[in-house]
Amino acid sequence: MAVAGEKSPDGKVWSLCRMPFWQTSHSASSSSASASTQSLHQVNQSHQHVDGSNSGHSSSVSSVARSFLPTRHRLRLDPASKLYFPYEPGKQVRSAIRIKNTSRSHVAFKFQTTAPKSCFMRPPGGILSPGESIIATVFKFVEHPENNEKQTDQKSKVKFKILSLKVKSGIEYVPELFDEQKDQVAIERILRVVFLDVDRPSPALDKLRRTLAEAEAALEARKKPPEDTGPRIVGEGLVIDEWKERRERYLARQQVEGVDSV
Repeated sequence: MAVAGEKSPDGKVWSLCRMPFWQTSHSASSSSASASTQSLHQVNQSHQHVDGSNSGHSSSVSSVARSFLPTRHRLRLDPASKLYFPYEPGKQVRSAIRIKNTSRSHVAFKFQTTAPKSCFMRPPGGILSPGESIIATVFKFVEHPENNEKQTDQKSKVKFKILSLKVKSGIEYVPELFDEQKDQVAIERILRVVFLDVDRPSPALDKLRRTLAEAEAALEARKKPPEDTGPRIVGEGLVIDEWKERRERYLARQQVEGVDSV
């Protein structure tokens, strides 16, 4: 038998002899363990890739789900989705809507309409503090129908849109606010026009009349100058109260009586 490192008679060097059985099995097990480790590493990498894709997928799904969530409104409207008008063809009629700020910040609101030539609002916009409410009056000219049929209890093609914008306290309202901060503007409601038959009593017509009367009363109250409850100012800052005024009248009367007696 040739030994490792020894030359055979023909001058060739023989390779090492076979390893014992336990060394061979150890080498095989090491190779299989290495292969298993490599396979496990590949599986882990594939799992990480899948987890990453799932994470991205779930993120995109959550963003899509958020887009379907209802918008959180800053204003509460009454009526909530319709503007009721009395049906009087050839006349300018009125509707009313109560707007209340239900958020914790100051909110600007603005009206828009698909028929600006025949409709206008009072006020067309403004700023409400937290919890404040206002009644807006909407004016609309009712045209005569082409087929001479009443349009009562039917929705008109005219629509109104109410926009809202969160603003800082103390800011003055200008319509340009909604152009400067377009990305912060929210659509509160799109209101449809519904005509009411003035010859047929209904709860909606009664409520409209009460709200219009309340809006008129509030408008008249705003027009009146504030009552002066403080002391009267006469001359250059001289404060005269009622007691002093009576005393001066008394002294003047005494002087007149004294002159007459002389």
